[in-house]
Amino acid sequence: MNRKPLILVVDDEPQILRVMKAGLPAHGYDIVAVDSGEKALEEFRHTSPDIIILDLVMPEISGIEVCRIIRQTSQVPIIILSAKGTETDKIAALDLGADDYITKPFGIGELLARVRAVLRRTNPSDSNILTSGDFCLNIDERILSVSGREIKLTPKEFDLLRYLVANAGKVLTHKALIQSVWGWESIDQVEYLRVFINQLRKKVEPDPHKPCYILTEPWVGYRFSSSSSLGSNEEV
Repeated sequence: MNRKPLILVVDDEPQILRVMKAGLPAHGYDIVAVDSGEKALEEFRHTSPDIIILDLVMPEISGIEVCRIIRQTSQVPIIILSAKGTETDKIAALDLGADDYITKPFGIGELLARVRAVLRRTNPSDSNILTSGDFCLNIDERILSVSGREIKLTPKEFDLLRYLVANAGKVLTHKALIQSVWGWESIDQVEYLRVFINQLRKKVEPDPHKPCYILTEPWVGYRFSSSSSLGSNEEV
C-alpha cells in the first residue's frame, strides 16, 4: 500500500495509549487511539483501519465482544493485548479470528515486529512457491527445502508445515490447526497434533529440543517464526 498503514489502537490504560501514539507514528504508521470497545466499533466503521491492536479487558464492551462483532463483517487483522493470567480469553479471541496476541508488559520492538508480520500476511502471493526465511515450499510438487537442502516430509507433515508457514508469525491455536489441517471439529486430538509437531521439529530444526522455527505458545498452540528473535526494547 502506498499510504501509511492506519492502526486502530484500543486500550483503556492511558500509559499504553501514550506510548502507542508516540511510537507507532515514529515508525511510519498512522494511528487512531480510543479507550473503550464502544469507541473502537465506531472508529472501525468510520476509518476502515488496516490493523487493530485490541485490549481484551475493558469496561462495558470487552475486547472479546469487539472481536466477535468485527469478525461478522471484516477480516481486518487484529492483534490482541492480554494481561497475564487470561489464557482462556486469549484462546477465545484467537478462535474468534484474532490474528495474534501480545502479553503485557511488552516491548515496542516486539509489537512493531508483530505488526509487520501481520501486514505481510494481508498481501499474500498467488505463487505456488511459499517462502518464509530459509524455508521454501513448492506447493504443486510438495517439496520442502530449508537453506537449499531438500527435506522429505509425509503428506500430512507437509500440510501442517504449509499451514504454519502460510501464517508465519501468527499464533495458531490447537483448535485452528486441527480443524484446518485434519478437518476435525473436536480438539480432543491435541496429543496427536503434538506428535506431528515433534516429527516436524526433528526434520527441520537445527536442535529439535530448542526449536527456533516452530515455537510453542504454552496452553494456546504454535507459531512459525522464520527469525528466532523479535526486537524488544521499551516495555509498555
